[in-house]
Amino acid sequence: MAISRTPYRVSFFGGGTDYPPWFRRHGGAVLSMAINQYCYIGTGFLPPFFGMRHRIIWSHIEAVGSAAEIQHPAVRAGLQVLGYDDSEGIELFHQGDLPARSGIGSSSAFAVGLINVLTAMRGKTLDAHALAVGAMDLEQNKLKEAVGCQDQIASAYGGMNVIKFERDDSFSVTPLGLDDGLRQGFEKWLMLFYTGSSRLSSDYAKKLINNLEANAKHMTRLHEMVEVGADLLHAGKIEAFGKLLHESWALKRGLANGTSTSTIDRIYDDAQRAGALGGKLLGAGGTGFMVFVVPPEKQAAVTKALSHLITVPVSADFTGSTIVYRKEELLGGGLPR
Repeated sequence: MAISRTPYRVSFFGGGTDYPPWFRRHGGAVLSMAINQYCYIGTGFLPPFFGMRHRIIWSHIEAVGSAAEIQHPAVRAGLQVLGYDDSEGIELFHQGDLPARSGIGSSSAFAVGLINVLTAMRGKTLDAHALAVGAMDLEQNKLKEAVGCQDQIASAYGGMNVIKFERDDSFSVTPLGLDDGLRQGFEKWLMLFYTGSSRLSSDYAKKLINNLEANAKHMTRLHEMVEVGADLLHAGKIEAFGKLLHESWALKRGLANGTSTSTIDRIYDDAQRAGALGGKLLGAGGTGFMVFVVPPEKQAAVTKALSHLITVPVSADFTGSTIVYRKEELLGGGLPR
C-alpha cells in the first residue's frame, strides 16, 4: 500500500498565459503558491477474496470486474498509462481537505498524486518535473481536458514560484526565495473563502481559450504582472501587491463570459468595503474559492462582512507531492508473508 499527499494551489498572477494555445505563440508566466491543504490518494493491491477485481472510492464507491469499467476517468486512464491491468486487483481511495471543482487546482493535484502513488506501488519514484509532465499529459492528452499547465507544476513542486512557459513547451520553475519573515508576513495578509459551490473548470476554460487572441492586450498585461508581483513581495510591499491583484481581477473578469457572477461580484465588493485591498476568484471562473489580500487589522471586519462563507486558514507548502506512506512488502503485488 502507498499514500500520496499533494498540495492544492493559489494562483496570483498570469493565469491564462499557461494555456498551450497562448504560450506556444507568446510565452507565458504565472506567480503561484502551493498551500497547506492537500489531496490524499491511497492505493494497494486488492487480494482476490472479495468478488471484484478493483475497488475505487471517491465520491462514489466503485466495485468493478475490470479497469475498463471504472467510471472515474483519471483513475481509469492513469491505471492504463502506468501499465496496470486486470492481472492484479487495485484498491484506491481519495480524500481531499478541500472540495473538488472549486478553483484550487484539485483536478491537477489529483492527477499528480495519482501518478505519484501508482509509481510508488511499483517501487519507483519520479521527480517533480516528471510528475508535472505526466499529469499534464494525463489531463490534456489522455482525458482531453481544457486545462492549463500551472496547476500540475505547483502541486508537483510545492513552494512559492514564478513558473515560465516557453514556446517550445518547456517550462522553468524559479522559487521566490523569500526569507521566513517576508513569507510569514505575506501569509498573514491572505484570506481564503469558499463561496459554497463547485463547477467543471474546463467548461469555463474553453470559453477563455477561444477568446485568448481577442484579449491579447489584457493577456500581455497579466503576463507582465507576474514579475511586478514577485518584485513587490521581495520588497515587502504587500499593500501594493494587493492593489495589483485588484487590477488583475478587473482584467480577468473581462476575458470570458461567466468568469464572474453577480454573487461573486457582491462578495468581492463586500470584502473591499470591509478593508480588502484586492483579491480574485481562483481557477477558470464561475464559482469556488476566493482569495483576498487584507491588512491584519482589517481581517475581523472582512470576516464579519463575509460571515456567510467558510474561511480557510492558508499558508505555503514547500513539500510538493510526496509519498507519506509505503508498505514495502506489497510492492510486488503479492500478499504479505
